[in-house]
Order: sequence, then C-alpha cells, then structure tokens
Amino acid sequence: MIPYIRLMRLDKPIGSLLLLWPTYWALFLSADGWPDLDLLIIFTLGVVIMRTAGCVINDYADREIDKHIKRTQNRPITSGEISPRSALILFVILIFIAFLLVLQTNLLTIQLSLLAAGLATIYPFTKRWTNLPQLVLGAAFGMSVPMSFAAQTGSVPLEAGLVFLASLVWTLIYDTLYAMADRDEDLIIGVKSTAILFKRYDHIVISVLQLLLILIFFGIGNSFNLGQIYNFSVIFIVCFMIYHQILMKKRQNEQYFKAFIHNNYLGMTAFAGIFLSVAI
Repeated sequence: MIPYIRLMRLDKPIGSLLLLWPTYWALFLSADGWPDLDLLIIFTLGVVIMRTAGCVINDYADREIDKHIKRTQNRPITSGEISPRSALILFVILIFIAFLLVLQTNLLTIQLSLLAAGLATIYPFTKRWTNLPQLVLGAAFGMSVPMSFAAQTGSVPLEAGLVFLASLVWTLIYDTLYAMADRDEDLIIGVKSTAILFKRYDHIVISVLQLLLILIFFGIGNSFNLGQIYNFSVIFIVCFMIYHQILMKKRQNEQYFKAFIHNNYLGMTAFAGIFLSVAI
C-alpha cells in the first residue's frame, strides 16, 4: 500500500495545494461568495484525485528517465515496486472516479473536463518534444477555472479568462523553478523544459512573469470589484515574490526547490484576499 501512496504523492500534498488554490479562486469568484456546498466538495475531491492521477501517468511516462535522476530513482515504478501495467490500471481507475464526480455537475462542465483530462494525460509526454511542457501543465491546471465557473453559473464569462491566465502564468513560474532544480540532469538525459529554454536568462524571465502575474491579479480585483482587502493581499504576494528572487540569487538547486514549495503561500494569500472580499 505504501508504494501506491508514494506513487500518487499522497505523502506530498504540495501539488494538490498548488492546484487547489486557483480552483478555489474561481469557485468563490463565480459565486460572489460561498459556492454551492456540493460543488465545493466535488471540486476539492476532484483536485486531489486528478492530481494523483497526474502523478501516476507522469511516473509511468518517466519510468526510464527517472532512473538517471538522483531525486527520482526510488519512485515506485522505476524501483520496480509497482509494475507499469498496474500503474496504468490505477490511472484509469482514478480518471473514472474523477469523471463520476464531474457527472454530478452540468453538461458544459463535463465537456470542459474532457479537455482537462486530455491535457493532464499528454503533459508528461510533452517534455520529449517541446521546451514548453510547463505551459501545457499550466493549461491543464488552469482548466479548473472555467470548469468552476461553468459548474457554478452555467457559463464561462470573459472575466474568468483573467483567472485562467493567472493560474497559467503562476504555474509557469513555479514549475519553471521546479525544472531549474533538475536542469543539470535534464540536460544530460535530453529532457526538455522552460528552464533549459530560458538558459542564463531564466531569472529575468521569471521576474517578467512575476510582474505579469501581479498585473493580472490587480486586473482580477478590478474586474470582480474586490476592493482594498484584496489589493492588500496582492501586496503580500509581491513580498513573497521578492523573497523568491532572493532565493534564486544563490543559483542553487535547493533554493530553487524551496522557492517552488513556497509558492503555496502565494496561492493561499490570493485565495485569502478573494475570500475576505466576497464571502465575509
């Protein structure tokens, strides 16, 4: 049982949290307050299940690559604790459970979920043919935004595009930081990533993306009339980004990974600003 827990990363909830925050942004914004309780439960469970499914298919796709990276050599499929066939069966079961959950919503949400599942499935394989797998992951994670609006309101308004864009840009930032921690080994084995694409300009690109994200956050506040409490939360987010810049300055893999993990507080703070603005 423990190898399956490790395969699904249930022992490492950071991925679920990074996916959960944009989902909650969208749910509370679409409801202009507390979302329907059944939707809150469905999407919370859906986030956890889809994240675990994503980890399973990622490890299946990377089962040969992981042998060459110190940090991933002991993953259950690579180490032989779980067979590739068993991992695929588990992936199908998890996707089926997630689909049963989304069936409790409406047709538009179900249609969007098919696109989300497709993106989540192909993401692990994109690092073989494009230097922008992080962009694909951002799109996959961001699909929780239009799904949330569709489930709560029956439509996806233009304003939801800003929330989707915030999720996408944020994912691009933190997953590039994650890739920067693995860049040296990825270069040896031929895995592609934005960290490799940006090369020595990586810090500059991250800085530009952070500035863009701040502008998008302020745009969300303006579009949804969130007020000063929300704007104050964005100021806190700027402080977090400055801290990440300090960590990046050392150009050490451990510091890149620390900045990646710390992004959880960024997403949490954005949610706190939205929650205090619409639900209290």
